[in-house]
Amino acid sequence: QAIENQLKICGYKSNVDVVALYLARQGLRSLPSLSQFPRLRYLWINNNKIQDLTFLVKNYCLTELYLNNNELTDISGALKHLCSLQILFLHNNELKKLGKTVKELKGMISLQTLNLFQNPLAYDPDYRLYVIYFLPSVQLLDRKLVTQRERESALHLYNPKRAWVMQSIAFGRRVDTSLGTTVGSSRCTQPAGRPIMPSGCEFGNNTNKVPLEDPKGAVLVRAMTRSLMEFSSVDWNKVATCQERRLNNKAEEPLEKLTVQFR
Repeated sequence: QAIENQLKICGYKSNVDVVALYLARQGLRSLPSLSQFPRLRYLWINNNKIQDLTFLVKNYCLTELYLNNNELTDISGALKHLCSLQILFLHNNELKKLGKTVKELKGMISLQTLNLFQNPLAYDPDYRLYVIYFLPSVQLLDRKLVTQRERESALHLYNPKRAWVMQSIAFGRRVDTSLGTTVGSSRCTQPAGRPIMPSGCEFGNNTNKVPLEDPKGAVLVRAMTRSLMEFSSVDWNKVATCQERRLNNKAEEPLEKLTVQFR
């Protein structure tokens, strides 16, 4: 009856036209299947007494779902097919198992806003970092923006090996290895700026003809074979205009050109 009333209020002529349903604060304990609304995108069922979500089994187009303030204890198998969801409110329910709940939401790659507060699972000491790590698309969690520092903390906590690798290869990171390392069987004795390279590994040759036993030597060779980037600049304030050239008969001084190379 609540669904029929909403259809009359909104003036929908057919089920295919239904894109939004507002069923909040109706005292509902359950709902029949909503599969007759294949294009349903926005659904409000908050502030009821819902305990079961099987009525959503065919609503693949949902992008916003408001299930807060109900009596849900488990959502396993009920929401994982809703891959288009962007907003999901589940706060103030009775969800207790953090791992089980997050696993249900992992396939929602478009999920950006998620509320899970005021559930028993939210009292887990690592609750927020756990959700941030396993649901990386979420940008707003429990009405609070997810920060870059929180993402880094979550990565360190749940995947320390990956965090170490990412930190070690980060752009611009200083490598604690001097250029005077062993390359092949010969040791570099020149200054750090001009290391000795084995035959076949000259600068600009992308193919190493001599196999290197020492990994540090291989890193050195790769570093010396990188391409160059060159930037040149001219102080245009010192360049004479056409009018100045006509008025001045004296020879024009050569331009000062500053060139910087980056490897």
